[in-house]
Amino acid sequence: MSTSSEDYQAGNNRKIVDDMTSNIPPLPPDLSESSVRWQKTTFRVRVRNWFLTGLIVAGPLTITLWLTWWMVNSVDSLITPLVPSAYLPQTYLPFSIPGFGLVVGFIGLTLLGFLTASFFGRNLLLLGETILSRMPVVRGIYKGTKQLFETVFSADGTSFRTVGLVQFPVKGTWSLVFISNPATEEVSGSLPPDEYIGVFLPCTPNPTTGFFFYLPRKDIITLTMSVEDAAKLIMSAGVIQSKEGQAKLKTLAETAQQS
Repeated sequence: MSTSSEDYQAGNNRKIVDDMTSNIPPLPPDLSESSVRWQKTTFRVRVRNWFLTGLIVAGPLTITLWLTWWMVNSVDSLITPLVPSAYLPQTYLPFSIPGFGLVVGFIGLTLLGFLTASFFGRNLLLLGETILSRMPVVRGIYKGTKQLFETVFSADGTSFRTVGLVQFPVKGTWSLVFISNPATEEVSGSLPPDEYIGVFLPCTPNPTTGFFFYLPRKDIITLTMSVEDAAKLIMSAGVIQSKEGQAKLKTLAETAQQS
């Protein structure tokens, strides 16, 4: 009797479960297996885009801060040992002040320029250059370094302040160059008759290395691009450039090929 009662109860339970499951509506179309897979793929794509966006924002900022911190520490390590300890902030503070050496160096160079501009400073500088010019090895190093600094940092100089295009390494291929000064009489006299200009062709991704050579002025296409934009273009291997720059480069290259 108890067995039949249990069977009846089990059957009644199965009927209740069947009735409940039969009333459950089917899954909507947007929750199907393909839709769920598509949503998972979309989420992964969004996460990847968010990560790349964060990398683009944080990467340049991190590198800039690191280079700035490295430069400040390098200048501090060079100048701070030259300052008497009585004038150093860390002598009186439990911590060091980053950039103190940089400030001292800036003030020192400014005072040196001010003193050199005076009559006494000019005579003293002339005396020092006269002594250095009599030293066989030192005079060559000093004259070359001085000429380089005067050319690069001159306020009215034009060296390396103009960007151009030249055919390099073979005819039909164009490379960005920084235009330097015209060739000296000794150099131009040893070459076929023409007006020669010195150009510096930087390498990618390090624009501080490259090739320097002389070319006839007619073989150089002068651009209106700034040196900063050209340096970005070279360091990024052509990735960082404006649409206007792309159009100008294409037009100039096509014009040069037709001529």
